[in-house]
Amino acid sequence: MSSVSVVDFEKQQVAAANATGLQPVVFIHSLWLLPSSWDRWAELFEDDGFSALTPGWPDDPQPTKQAISLSQPSARKTIGAVADHFGVIIRGLLIRPVVIGYSIGGLISQILAGEGTSKATVAIVPAPFRGALPLPISPLKSAWPVLRNPANRNRAVPLTYEQFRVAFANRVDEEEAQELYRRFAVPACQTRLFGTATKNLNPWSDAKVNWKNPGRGPLLLISGGEDDTIPQDIVEASYHMQQRNENVTEIVQMPRGHSLIIDDGWREVAEVTLAFVKRFV
Repeated sequence: MSSVSVVDFEKQQVAAANATGLQPVVFIHSLWLLPSSWDRWAELFEDDGFSALTPGWPDDPQPTKQAISLSQPSARKTIGAVADHFGVIIRGLLIRPVVIGYSIGGLISQILAGEGTSKATVAIVPAPFRGALPLPISPLKSAWPVLRNPANRNRAVPLTYEQFRVAFANRVDEEEAQELYRRFAVPACQTRLFGTATKNLNPWSDAKVNWKNPGRGPLLLISGGEDDTIPQDIVEASYHMQQRNENVTEIVQMPRGHSLIIDDGWREVAEVTLAFVKRFV
C-alpha cells in the first residue's frame, strides 16, 4: 500500500486539472465515506468535458479504504479547518472551479461559496450551517451512537453496519446496503460532527456560511425526500437563508434517501446536478 499523503495526491490532481485547461469540478465527500464515493460522478462529468477532482480530508493517508481504516491522524480537525484545506486546493487551480458537496461536504461547499471561491455550487443533502433551524430529532438519532460518548469528540470512529444502515442506507434493500457499507464506509472524525450538532448553541461555531456575499455565485441545494438524516425541512431552512443572496438559488427534491450519491439511483441525482452546472459554466 502506497504511503502517498493526501497533500501529494491532491497536488497531482490539481496539476492534472490545470494541464487540461478544462473547467474543474471539485467534489467534497462526507463523513464515513471515501473520495471514491464520487468516482462514477467524476467519470460522468469528465465525459461531458469537465476535469474532476476528488480530494480527501486533510492529514489522511492516500484516500483508500485500507489506508484510512488504519490511520486516524485528522480526528481533531474542525469543519473550518477542513474548509480551509479545500480552499487551499481551489486556490491552486488556474480556473475557478465548480464545487459539489454531499452532507457535511455540502456544508463545506457552501462555506467555500460564501468565500467567493466557486463559480457555481451544488450542495446535496447538506448539513445545516449556523443560523439555520436547530437539528430535529432524526439527524441526532442517526448520530447518537457517536454523540452519546463525549470521548468520541477527538476520535475517528467507525460506524457499525447497523449504524450505517440507519444513517445512510435505510432506503435501499439489504443486499445493496451491505455492498455500500463494504465499499465506502470508513472511520470518521467526530470533532466535525460535534461541531455541526451544536452549531446553534455555540456562538463560536465555525459551521458558518456567508450567504450574503454577492460573489457567492449560483447555488443549487438538493434534498432527499426520503432522507431521515438530513430531512427536507433542514435543506429548506438553508435554502430560505441562501435565497436572500442576489445570485441564483434553487432547490430540488429527489425521491431518495441519504445514500443518494452512492446508491443505485446516483445517476439521476448526478444528471440533475450536471444540468444545473452546465447552465453557468
